[in-house]
Amino acid sequence: MSFARIPRLHIDQPLKQDGTIEPDKAGCHYLVTVMRLKAGDAVRLFNGRDGEWLAHLQEAGRKRCSLQVTEFLTPPAPPPDIDYVFAPLKSARLDYIAQKATEMGARRIRPVFTDHTVPKRVRVDRLKANAIEAAEQCNLVFVPEVEEARPLADVLACWPRERHIIYCDEAATVSNPIEALKAVPEGPLAVLIGPEGGFSERERAMLRGMTDIVHPISLGPRIMRADTAGVAALALVQAVLGDWR
Repeated sequence: MSFARIPRLHIDQPLKQDGTIEPDKAGCHYLVTVMRLKAGDAVRLFNGRDGEWLAHLQEAGRKRCSLQVTEFLTPPAPPPDIDYVFAPLKSARLDYIAQKATEMGARRIRPVFTDHTVPKRVRVDRLKANAIEAAEQCNLVFVPEVEEARPLADVLACWPRERHIIYCDEAATVSNPIEALKAVPEGPLAVLIGPEGGFSERERAMLRGMTDIVHPISLGPRIMRADTAGVAALALVQAVLGDWR
């Protein structure tokens, strides 16, 4: 049996053999109204913790539906321990960041307010929704954790010393990012992307003061938008230090 064309749905409920799942109103609308599924049709379910499971619709109402979990398909598959730490952008580009960070294998999404950050508020629920949508569409079994936005200075003040930071710096002295990444030890990582206007001198000084765990890299001669830089940096890190090796 091919499962590729079977619709997928993220469920925030435990998944186990022969369990019964009742999706929320939005989930029922997607299955019954959008996908036009009927009783007996198959659905793939995942919650980010228990792997992926095959289920079948039992009740298929527009406002209420239920599924019977019938078969275990795929074990949980957390990506490498990489945090994506970034300065928030405007809402539409923020959606893009959450989606691409999920697709690129970030384990956590961590917005931080910098001195030059323009948005002063981040809707974590919207970031989570975009991460879930990306996981559903890309057949991912894991959904990254999304943290509340905090000031960068506060985050760096209590940063765990075992997690090395890949800092995207246009003034990096090593022009080849792959060579720079080869010097980073294995272990927990974070990719740090600043705002459109760059980091302030105060923030640069903080990062320069953490030379034992902060590794500046260049992303090349072209100026990138912050959301593009994030994708480029995650691709490099996955290729050299992550699960693309």
